Amino acid sequence: MSDLATTLRRIAVGTTALGAATLAYAAGYERTRWTLREATLPVLAEGSRPLRVLHISDLHMMPGQKSKQAWVAELDSLNPDLVVNTGDNLAHKQAVPAVIRALNPLLNRPGLFVFGSNDYYAPKPKNPARYLFPSDKRIHGISLPWRDLRAAMLERGWHDLTHTRTRLTVDGRLIAAAGVDDPHLKRDRYDEIAGRPDRTATLRLGVTHSPEPRVLDRFAEDGYDLVLAGHTHGGQLRIPGYGALVTNCELDRSRARGSSRWGAHTWLHVSAGMGTSPYAPVRFACPPEASLLTLVPRTTSGDPAREATRGARFGARAKVR
Repeated sequence: MSDLATTLRRIAVGTTALGAATLAYAAGYERTRWTLREATLPVLAEGSRPLRVLHISDLHMMPGQKSKQAWVAELDSLNPDLVVNTGDNLAHKQAVPAVIRALNPLLNRPGLFVFGSNDYYAPKPKNPARYLFPSDKRIHGISLPWRDLRAAMLERGWHDLTHTRTRLTVDGRLIAAAGVDDPHLKRDRYDEIAGRPDRTATLRLGVTHSPEPRVLDRFAEDGYDLVLAGHTHGGQLRIPGYGALVTNCELDRSRARGSSRWGAHTWLHVSAGMGTSPYAPVRFACPPEASLLTLVPRTTSGDPAREATRGARFGARAKVR
């Protein structure tokens, strides 16, 4: 065998080995590296005390995912003032008990929620290329028992924000909140909640599953301080130094996870979520996450959001870049 042939063979073997190692890491380790993202956002009315909001999204729960269930339940130890769930809780028709088991301690706290496409429909096997080259064609699985999940959340006192405006008092502060059904399925009907929220509220909060710009624009136009969303999985596959490959919606890649400004007044926070489709169980440079948001008063200096992440045991911090 010539030297060139030998070199090419070694390159091929090395590339295959690297690909296999990367896949093993993405599927076997990172997708269960539960991570807490923390952010401080200047969105409250002047003179307000800080408000701690736990943002949970995209659990994509399967009945046997005990590690995920235990970690979500442990988040109650963070003592959030409010919990917001931005949908895609289910990935199996028998997963409702598992979701409630995970959320059980948090359901004793004030909570808000909307649903996403994977609360309504089970995932189905798809061509992996559809992830990188998404289209408007939707492939739905069987219907999921979202009504049972909704009933359980309502019974414990959480508020369904689907095409609803509500006001609630959290730790002595008035919050004006509104939400829409999943824009990814084109079920959003913002006109049903349109209009400026209560200006006396300490926080004006918008909630949606998919952060479609057409919906974010409407929240911003109405003067909401903060919009919470999920759906993107943070890109799910990220390249260090480049970021998310796709967002699975019209949102630009730079906003696939974390906090950013949306217009002159509104802040947006997108959770990378905690799960994956059972048919694409990989994450790379994008660990599953929940987010603890510390909301503080706006300042005239226009201080930007500050973010950090903490590991599965709420351990050492590392700056988010």
